Amino acid sequence: MDPHVIERVRTVMDAAAMTKAAFARTVGLTPDKLSKSLSGVRRFTSLDLALIAEAGGTTVDWLLTGNEPLRPALAARTRSDTAPDPAGTREVTERFAAAYEVLELLDRAGELPAVPEPDPALERWAAQGERLAEEARERLPAAELETDELIAAVEERFGVDVAITALPQAVDGLAWQTDTFRLVLLAPTDLWTRQRFTLAHELCHILAKDARSVVVESHVAPGRQKDLAEVRANVFASHLLMPARELTAAAAEGELTDTAFERLVVRFRVSPSALAARLHQLGLIDAGRRKHLRALTTESCHLLAGAGDEYQRQASRAFAERFPPRLASELYKGYLAGETTLRPLAALLDTDVERLHDLLAPESAAGADQQDAEEGDLVFQP
Repeated sequence: MDPHVIERVRTVMDAAAMTKAAFARTVGLTPDKLSKSLSGVRRFTSLDLALIAEAGGTTVDWLLTGNEPLRPALAARTRSDTAPDPAGTREVTERFAAAYEVLELLDRAGELPAVPEPDPALERWAAQGERLAEEARERLPAAELETDELIAAVEERFGVDVAITALPQAVDGLAWQTDTFRLVLLAPTDLWTRQRFTLAHELCHILAKDARSVVVESHVAPGRQKDLAEVRANVFASHLLMPARELTAAAAEGELTDTAFERLVVRFRVSPSALAARLHQLGLIDAGRRKHLRALTTESCHLLAGAGDEYQRQASRAFAERFPPRLASELYKGYLAGETTLRPLAALLDTDVERLHDLLAPESAAGADQQDAEEGDLVFQP
């Protein structure tokens, strides 16, 4: 065992102000095993280090390397009167940073797939966003997918972990990436078309490598921005969710009446404001018609198109908390393999570790006792 690791373990023990025997019990070791590990005769296991890190309020990475925990740098992009709370944003991102650190130490991080990148030959950022959307659509037919399907496809085909979780007030979403992970967080909301647009917008920041510092988005929406990276991301989202070919073909089927427009809102799962802006951009409606259509609401379009149940289903899903299945699954597999404790998973899920343990614990022996009932006894097991 590296003597520096042993020294950092001793530092944790000193800070705990316990006897060696008491500390050993705290981390699930016998005093003899702890003494042998501290003298270098026995190696600390990964589980030992995880428990010691918990006891000392530090990380396994610090015990092994002395490196401080990953601290995200924030790049806020605010377009509202209420600025995002940096402390609150940092708190939620650090939960995910800790999970990624554990997976990397356990060699469970996995490899990131190659993804499309901006074409440097295109000087206009809007043109880069359009080209990126074309390449992304080859893997991701976003307009055909409901939002939960779209999230799963983004995770599978681009290696981006997507979570829906509570974010500070005024934050719609954020994106963050390193060499070992790609992450998008979305705020729960009943404005599910905005959440969908935010997902596409943040995906562009990942593909364009804008998110090396955490990009915090406040009220993402189609429109004019001065920040060129935001222009690119908005163009990307519009082209990904509302492809020109499909819209042009739909418009060719007949006049874009209010009824036809309402059906398009349902079909492409976007807000009337975003769709009207896109149709105007494509020259399919004039400015006066755009102004009229933008006044409609997503809910009214669905109700008038006979799709009120779909609207409610999408709204309920957009408001429900969701954690990246790959991230949670690998942490749980590490726990089952004895490589770590449940604490990293509990921290990720923002729940009490004892409650999580009760939820995941094997069935009690009561089930086995029932099988020993005398022949002929009725056993009821709900």
